[in-house]
Amino acid sequence: MTQWLTIVGIGEDGYGGLGQNAREALDRAVTVFGGKRHLELLPAAVAAKRIAWPTPFSDAYRMLHALRGQPVVVLASGDPMHFGMGATLMRFIERDEMSILSAPSSFSLAAAAMGWPIQDVQLLSVHGRPMETLFKAFAPGAKLLILSNDGYTPAQVARMLSQSGYQSAHLTVLEHMGGDAERRIEGVSGGWNHPHCADLNVLAVDCGVPAPSARAYSLLAGLPDEAFENDGQLTKRDIRAVTLAHLAPLPGELLWDVGAGCGSIGIEWMRAHPACRAIAIEANENRQELIRHNSDTLGVPDLQVVGGEAPAALTGLAVPDAIFIGGGVSDGRVMQACWENLKPGGRLVANAVTIQSEMALVGWRDTYGGELTKLSVSHAQPLGSFDTWRTGLPVTIYAVRKPV
Repeated sequence: MTQWLTIVGIGEDGYGGLGQNAREALDRAVTVFGGKRHLELLPAAVAAKRIAWPTPFSDAYRMLHALRGQPVVVLASGDPMHFGMGATLMRFIERDEMSILSAPSSFSLAAAAMGWPIQDVQLLSVHGRPMETLFKAFAPGAKLLILSNDGYTPAQVARMLSQSGYQSAHLTVLEHMGGDAERRIEGVSGGWNHPHCADLNVLAVDCGVPAPSARAYSLLAGLPDEAFENDGQLTKRDIRAVTLAHLAPLPGELLWDVGAGCGSIGIEWMRAHPACRAIAIEANENRQELIRHNSDTLGVPDLQVVGGEAPAALTGLAVPDAIFIGGGVSDGRVMQACWENLKPGGRLVANAVTIQSEMALVGWRDTYGGELTKLSVSHAQPLGSFDTWRTGLPVTIYAVRKPV
């Protein structure tokens, strides 16, 4: 089929800022879809029928498919492929049926307005996404460009920065960039006094130098134990770092964290890359709440929590690329269910502390291969007026890859 759908990026300068190809697509179009604001930017000379996006938005896919084969234009903000409409529609319409004509993205305009090299900046969006994802991005000296959800976003971000110890972070709100209503608002997070800005804005944040007590955590595996609220069911820092090295998260992969405790393994898996996903399976309701709290405060609120005992709780879950078993190793049914559900080529990692669970892992290694590692970690602690080494319980780590 020919390219019947054209996605046109349009900025605040409206029709006047469009190139010749975009104008010709609008002249040919029988129907134009877009937000009410976008449609109002078109002159009367564009004769196509104009349809504002419906509520719920999912109805739009049916409406577009009903016009399949006719010349249709979709108006989108800036670059449709950067947190935009093009990326959304690409999941429902074949690529060879559409043409995409981009305008400068909001991020490009904001980087130019701030004088920030865009390759040195984190590009983030909370438009229809959880605000808590920003916690992961707060770091000393970090520069962030944030696509706001609405006019209240800058005040919310200022509060989050202050709560995290970044009271002196500098915020710049860039409203209606490129249009007649363009405006710039500046201030520091600790003294932010703008409760509401224009709904169409990009927020630029220079995190600067935080307070000594600020929460500033690396994205590498092995966060300090105190980063996690827990009731004692926590894979400790040194063991956790080695465990995650064996799990080896890759972008887009899904982890099952079975017997998740306070969620530390699944949380650090998701912090490794924005596209990493995880499901925490935990039977204890209090620990389920700890997982939700920890995932929010550590910037991965999309971590999925499943309540229930394995193996029954594993039924119907999305197929994982990797599985960590932190509890239930001595129950052969749990190990077997995890192994059967794991993707071919996927990784299974299990930790054992007791002799019985270690024996179970040895048995699995004899049957399925893999490798066993025993870790014993000691920390210097006071003994009277001196120091001595206090050794934690040794942990056996079993790691195996499922044959393809």
